[in-house]
Amino acid sequence: MNIEVIADGVIRDENQNWVYYIDTERVNELNLKRCGKWMYMTADLEHAEKLVREAVITGAVIEAKRSTAAHMALSRSGTGVCCFYLNGDDAKAHHRAIEFLLGHNLVRRTKAGRLYNVSFKFDEQTRAGEYGDDFHAKICLADFVDLDTGEFLT
Repeated sequence: MNIEVIADGVIRDENQNWVYYIDTERVNELNLKRCGKWMYMTADLEHAEKLVREAVITGAVIEAKRSTAAHMALSRSGTGVCCFYLNGDDAKAHHRAIEFLLGHNLVRRTKAGRLYNVSFKFDEQTRAGEYGDDFHAKICLADFVDLDTGEFLT
C-alpha cells in the first residue's frame, strides 16, 4: 500500500490493480450491504486519475477507484474502469454522483442523442460474481434522469 494525503481528509492509496481516492472523514458512511458503484470504462489512465480524484475531492462521492495499467493488461477489452462509490439507497448521493458523471460526459449517448441507461452495481452483486448476462441491475440511470433530455426526474 502506498497511502498519500492529497487534500484535507482525502487520501490516495494504490496497489497493483487499483488506485483509490477516499474521503476519510466520510468513508464510514458507506455500508457494506448497501454500497455500490456507478462505473465508467476507459483506456485513458491519465483522464481516469483526474476523474476519480476530482469526484472525491469535490464531494461527488465518498470513494472512487480506477484501474492500474497492470489491471488493464488483464482485461480482454484492454480497458480499465473508474468506480464511483455510494450507498444504493441514498437518493441525494445518487444525484451528486450522476451530476458528476453527466457533467463530465461519462455517460455515452446513442446515435439519436439519448443517454444510455447505465446501471448502478451493488458490491454484493460483484462479490456474488454477477457479471455479463448474470448481472441484473436493480438501479439504472433512468430511475433518476430523463434519458432523452438528461434532466433529473425530481
